[in-house]
Amino acid sequence: MAKMVVQKEKIEKKEQKNKTEKKDNPMRKISIEKVTLNIGAGEAGPKLEKAQKLLEKITGKKIVITKTHKRNTFGGAKNKPIGVKITLRDKEKIEFLKKLLASKENKIKKTCFDNQGNFSFGIAEYINIPGIRYDPEIGIIGFDVCVTLERPGFRVKRRKMKNKIGKKHMILKEDAMKFAKDELGIKIVEREEE
Repeated sequence: MAKMVVQKEKIEKKEQKNKTEKKDNPMRKISIEKVTLNIGAGEAGPKLEKAQKLLEKITGKKIVITKTHKRNTFGGAKNKPIGVKITLRDKEKIEFLKKLLASKENKIKKTCFDNQGNFSFGIAEYINIPGIRYDPEIGIIGFDVCVTLERPGFRVKRRKMKNKIGKKHMILKEDAMKFAKDELGIKIVEREEE
């Protein structure tokens, strides 16, 4: 009986030690890898050109045109331009993300977080972003914002020889939500308030 009590105490001490190590471990620190802005126009033409102008105006960076990968049953040809996107990295990503979050009043739905620790939200109208004025040439267009999070050591997934990230090192939904609350000051709500 006394041995079992001693063993339980040892196990509890070990668990507490592991919890404190997880908090202090620099390899567990979460950071933002990139912020991607995307507008799906659906087809080439004036809508795609307006989307291209909008992203270039907002970010001041060169955009990438997204194309279809294969022919679909609805008559869409391969390599047909259907949208535009831009990826922000380095210091500009955090400043720009804070602007975008301000347009959403720093509120994001709980369902916007995925199981890999990333989160996405939509901007209904670009004029909601602070400092951006309405352009009559562009009209009213919205776009999607995807924020990709990472931990130190995540570069193994970008190697030519594909390696996987261990289960314990993955970013969970709860970890991403905690990071968003603490670092970015986001308020997570159950559903969007009107």
